[in-house]
Amino acid sequence: MSQPQPPIFSVILTTYNRAWCIERAIESVLAQTEPSWELVIVDDGSTDETRHIVRRYLRLPHRIRLIVQSNQGTGAARQAGIEQARGYFVTFLDSDDEYLPDHLLVRKAYIVEYRDYDFFHGGVLVEGDPYVPDRNDPTKLIHIERCVVGGTFVVRRTVALQLGFAPLRYADDADFFERAVASGVRPFRVPIATYRYNRTSPDSLCTQMAAKLAATR
Repeated sequence: MSQPQPPIFSVILTTYNRAWCIERAIESVLAQTEPSWELVIVDDGSTDETRHIVRRYLRLPHRIRLIVQSNQGTGAARQAGIEQARGYFVTFLDSDDEYLPDHLLVRKAYIVEYRDYDFFHGGVLVEGDPYVPDRNDPTKLIHIERCVVGGTFVVRRTVALQLGFAPLRYADDADFFERAVASGVRPFRVPIATYRYNRTSPDSLCTQMAAKLAATR
């Protein structure tokens, strides 16, 4: 039997103890108007019901897969997903965030129009506080518009494999972005906001970092 044609997008959804919201993230992928995708879910050592919930979705052949690993942080989880991806482009989704229905369709339009680019990012709707800790100085808060948001990255798979994500627990996306630019990869910033970034989650890394910063003031 021949193998199915690779999808345009491999969506890599990393999660850790997000049983309360993981379905929302998965359903936002299932609701995409662009049909050419696969979903690679990386459970980074959850101890709650996250894995049990995800397994309900594994009935979709060639569409949704689950990788389970010990807790190593978002950078290592994203890297694990990239290594198992089959799509021409890899993209990401944090488990407390969600896509608007035309998220992948909009990204495909930019991929087609700007064929010389291998890396796209941007287009964020922020739910909650738009200020996050500065990676270079965590004692300061900066507006998220000045940041790169890893969930919005769309990277040609061959480029993502070559660069790799560092096994960092915070700011792995900023590290990836900086190394990509340093290597000569040109990133294209997409202006259309279709990625919903949830800052209202109390267990998000950015929220925790901001809380620690506020406590020291």
